[in-house]
Amino acid sequence: MKKLLVVLLVALSLNGFAQQKEQVWHTDVNKAVNISVQTGKPLFFFFTGSDWCGWCKRLVKEVFVKPEFAAWATKNVVLVELDFPRRTPISPELKKQNRELGQMFGVRGYPSIWFVTPEITAGKVNFNKLGSQGYVAGGPKAWIAGANKIIKNK
Repeated sequence: MKKLLVVLLVALSLNGFAQQKEQVWHTDVNKAVNISVQTGKPLFFFFTGSDWCGWCKRLVKEVFVKPEFAAWATKNVVLVELDFPRRTPISPELKKQNRELGQMFGVRGYPSIWFVTPEITAGKVNFNKLGSQGYVAGGPKAWIAGANKIIKNK
Protein backbone atom coordinates (compact mmCIF):
# COMPACT_ATOMS: atom_id res chain seq x y z
CA MET A 1 0.00 0.00 0.00
CA LYS A 2 2.86 2.39 0.84
CA LYS A 3 4.53 1.68 -2.48
CA LEU A 4 1.33 2.46 -4.34
CA LEU A 5 0.98 5.73 -2.46
CA VAL A 6 4.58 6.71 -3.24
CA VAL A 7 4.15 5.89 -6.95
CA LEU A 8 0.92 7.87 -7.04
CA LEU A 9 2.53 10.91 -5.37
CA VAL A 10 5.52 10.82 -7.72
CA ALA A 11 3.24 10.57 -10.76
CA LEU A 12 1.11 13.49 -9.60
CA SER A 13 4.11 15.68 -8.84
CA LEU A 14 5.67 14.96 -12.24
CA ASN A 15 2.35 15.78 -13.91
CA GLY A 16 2.26 19.12 -12.08
CA PHE A 17 5.76 19.99 -13.27
CA ALA A 18 4.97 18.96 -16.84
CA GLN A 19 2.00 21.32 -16.98
CA GLN A 20 4.01 24.37 -15.91
CA LYS A 21 5.45 25.80 -19.09
CA GLU A 22 8.80 27.48 -18.58
CA GLN A 23 8.80 31.23 -19.21
CA VAL A 24 11.08 32.24 -22.03
CA TRP A 25 12.74 35.65 -21.73
CA HIS A 26 14.29 36.57 -25.07
CA THR A 27 17.34 38.81 -25.27
CA ASP A 28 17.62 38.95 -29.07
CA VAL A 29 15.03 41.48 -30.20
CA ASN A 30 15.09 40.28 -33.82
CA LYS A 31 14.09 36.76 -32.80
CA ALA A 32 11.39 38.16 -30.50
CA VAL A 33 10.05 40.37 -33.33
CA ASN A 34 9.73 37.30 -35.56
CA ILE A 35 7.83 35.42 -32.86
CA SER A 36 5.60 38.43 -32.26
CA VAL A 37 4.77 38.73 -35.96
CA GLN A 38 4.03 34.98 -36.21
CA THR A 39 1.85 34.84 -33.08
CA GLY A 40 0.25 38.28 -33.20
CA LYS A 41 1.26 38.89 -29.56
CA PRO A 42 2.76 42.24 -28.56
CA LEU A 43 6.33 42.48 -27.35
CA PHE A 44 6.94 42.99 -23.64
CA PHE A 45 10.18 44.99 -23.31
CA PHE A 46 11.51 44.74 -19.75
CA PHE A 47 14.25 47.35 -19.24
CA THR A 48 16.12 46.29 -16.12
CA GLY A 49 19.33 46.54 -14.17
CA SER A 50 19.27 42.93 -13.06
CA ASP A 51 22.29 43.01 -10.77
CA TRP A 52 21.85 46.42 -9.14
CA CYS A 53 18.26 47.75 -9.45
CA GLY A 54 16.35 47.10 -6.24
CA TRP A 55 12.92 47.85 -7.73
CA CYS A 56 13.65 45.54 -10.67
CA LYS A 57 14.57 42.71 -8.32
CA ARG A 58 11.43 43.39 -6.31
CA LEU A 59 9.22 43.32 -9.43
CA VAL A 60 10.75 40.01 -10.52
CA LYS A 61 10.31 38.51 -7.03
CA GLU A 62 6.76 39.78 -6.47
CA VAL A 63 5.35 39.34 -9.99
CA PHE A 64 7.46 37.83 -12.76
CA VAL A 65 8.29 34.52 -11.02
CA LYS A 66 4.69 33.86 -9.94
CA PRO A 67 2.58 31.22 -11.75
CA GLU A 68 -0.21 33.76 -12.40
CA PHE A 69 2.20 35.97 -14.32
CA ALA A 70 3.70 33.02 -16.21
CA ALA A 71 0.26 31.89 -17.38
CA TRP A 72 -0.72 35.43 -18.36
CA ALA A 73 2.56 36.09 -20.20
CA THR A 74 2.46 32.82 -22.13
CA LYS A 75 -1.02 33.65 -23.37
CA ASN A 76 -0.60 37.39 -24.06
CA VAL A 77 2.95 38.60 -24.81
CA VAL A 78 6.44 37.81 -26.07
CA LEU A 79 8.84 38.49 -23.17
CA VAL A 80 12.04 40.41 -23.91
CA GLU A 81 14.61 41.29 -21.24
CA LEU A 82 16.75 44.33 -22.03
CA ASP A 83 19.34 44.31 -19.27
CA PHE A 84 21.73 47.05 -18.18
CA PRO A 85 23.89 45.23 -15.62
CA ARG A 86 26.83 46.84 -13.84
CA ARG A 87 28.73 43.74 -12.72
CA THR A 88 27.43 40.95 -14.95
CA PRO A 89 29.20 40.93 -18.32
CA ILE A 90 27.09 40.89 -21.48
CA SER A 91 28.20 40.84 -25.10
CA PRO A 92 28.99 44.13 -26.89
CA GLU A 93 26.21 43.37 -29.41
CA LEU A 94 23.66 42.96 -26.62
CA LYS A 95 24.89 46.15 -24.90
CA LYS A 96 24.50 48.08 -28.17
CA GLN A 97 21.03 46.65 -28.88
CA ASN A 98 19.80 47.41 -25.34
CA ARG A 99 21.28 50.92 -25.32
CA GLU A 100 19.68 51.78 -28.67
CA LEU A 101 16.28 50.51 -27.54
CA GLY A 102 16.60 52.33 -24.22
CA GLN A 103 17.22 55.57 -26.12
CA MET A 104 14.41 54.85 -28.58
CA PHE A 105 11.92 54.41 -25.72
CA GLY A 106 13.30 57.24 -23.60
CA VAL A 107 14.03 54.99 -20.63
CA ARG A 108 15.19 57.13 -17.71
CA GLY A 109 14.54 54.77 -14.80
CA TYR A 110 14.28 51.10 -14.03
CA PRO A 111 12.25 48.99 -14.13
CA SER A 112 10.49 50.20 -17.27
CA ILE A 113 8.21 47.94 -19.25
CA TRP A 114 7.00 48.88 -22.70
CA PHE A 115 4.33 47.01 -24.61
CA VAL A 116 4.85 47.37 -28.35
CA THR A 117 3.73 45.81 -31.60
CA PRO A 118 6.36 45.45 -34.31
CA GLU A 119 5.60 46.55 -37.84
CA ILE A 120 7.97 45.55 -40.62
CA THR A 121 8.06 47.82 -43.64
CA ALA A 122 10.73 47.63 -46.34
CA GLY A 123 12.80 45.32 -44.15
CA LYS A 124 12.86 47.82 -41.28
CA VAL A 125 11.19 47.24 -37.93
CA ASN A 126 9.08 50.01 -36.43
CA PHE A 127 7.64 49.67 -32.95
CA ASN A 128 4.12 50.90 -32.29
CA LYS A 129 3.99 51.88 -28.62
CA LEU A 130 0.94 50.59 -26.79
CA GLY A 131 1.99 51.90 -23.40
CA SER A 132 4.35 51.45 -20.50
CA GLN A 133 4.29 50.38 -16.89
CA GLY A 134 6.80 50.03 -14.08
CA TYR A 135 6.60 48.56 -10.63
CA VAL A 136 3.05 48.21 -9.34
CA ALA A 137 2.39 47.29 -5.72
CA GLY A 138 -0.09 44.50 -5.04
CA GLY A 139 1.53 41.45 -6.63
CA PRO A 140 0.70 39.72 -9.90
CA LYS A 141 -3.03 40.45 -9.87
CA ALA A 142 -2.57 44.23 -9.65
CA TRP A 143 0.31 44.24 -12.12
CA ILE A 144 -1.56 42.13 -14.68
CA ALA A 145 -4.66 44.34 -14.37
CA GLY A 146 -2.59 47.38 -15.40
CA ALA A 147 -0.92 45.47 -18.23
CA ASN A 148 -4.25 44.24 -19.56
CA LYS A 149 -5.51 47.84 -19.82
CA ILE A 150 -2.50 48.66 -21.98
CA ILE A 151 -2.54 45.64 -24.31
CA LYS A 152 -6.30 45.64 -24.87
CA ASN A 153 -5.77 48.78 -26.98
CA LYS A 154 -3.70 46.72 -29.41
